[in-house]
Amino acid sequence: MRILILGGTRFAGRAIVEAALGRGDGVTMFNRGQSNPGLYPGAETVLGDRTKDLSPLDGREFDAVIDVACYDPDTARLSAEAFAQRTGRYVFVSTVSVYASQATTEAQLEDSPLAALKPDSTDFAENYGANKALCEQVIQEVYGDRALIGRPGLISGPHDPTDRFPYWPRRIARGGRVLAPGDAGDLMQVIDARDLAAFLLDGLHRDRRGVFNLTGTPRPFGTLLDLCRTATYSDAEPVWISTERLVAAGVDPGMGIPLWVGEPGYEAFNDVDSSRAVAAGLLCRPLTETIRDTLAWDLGRGGPETEGLDPAEEQRLLAVLAG
Repeated sequence: MRILILGGTRFAGRAIVEAALGRGDGVTMFNRGQSNPGLYPGAETVLGDRTKDLSPLDGREFDAVIDVACYDPDTARLSAEAFAQRTGRYVFVSTVSVYASQATTEAQLEDSPLAALKPDSTDFAENYGANKALCEQVIQEVYGDRALIGRPGLISGPHDPTDRFPYWPRRIARGGRVLAPGDAGDLMQVIDARDLAAFLLDGLHRDRRGVFNLTGTPRPFGTLLDLCRTATYSDAEPVWISTERLVAAGVDPGMGIPLWVGEPGYEAFNDVDSSRAVAAGLLCRPLTETIRDTLAWDLGRGGPETEGLDPAEEQRLLAVLAG
């Protein structure tokens, strides 16, 4: 299968490239060549800016196009229409943030209402989900049942450019008293980028179509920390501090502590139903495997430039809130 990947050198994109290569597909990547240039010398790379000009790919035909990281509906339309007559399938990597509500599980099923733009806001984060929803609509308008749309939740695994998931294996491995946010029973939910990629590539080869939530099994936050302790042979001691106390202490309820969701209205954000995808073949590896592979990569790179929760801030919060 001849596959064009828009992007392909960062996190989920590189997992998709590797999944395609592992299935014997011919891969062409179209990107600006700024992130990890030369990462895959055995795959073709065409340089260009997909937001402005796709002419370097003029005349080229592909069995499938995979759009890894598009956040703007105008950009989505540019690529969707450019290949409408030159590809059989179009895969779009979206997000569960497209849903109008994350307050209940029923509001996050694949056919639930989608988020609308906040016209008075220019903040990227506030309109992130709505813009991804508009991108989806463009793809469906142009490709109809030739489209495969994946809506992942929080993506984890090696090469994560954020410190949302990598923070926890690294922090637990370091040991000692660990600030654990919320309650041990609060849910967390991640999908390994490699499992996301496998579902999408298998979907192309098996002619899978439609929209799918792609999320891992919801687990108690305490289970994640226990698995991190077991995986790393750590003596870490989680110290649970309630969401209410953390918010009262001034911790940002959205991004203050990795994986913690303390904002009202997001009660079901980590409890998304992916049963449609599971029935269609989604397989998720054991979380311990993701923990160890992520930690190996993270320690091998020397850790992140900025830690998810600064150690000094963690100690301050523990001293103030836990004694």
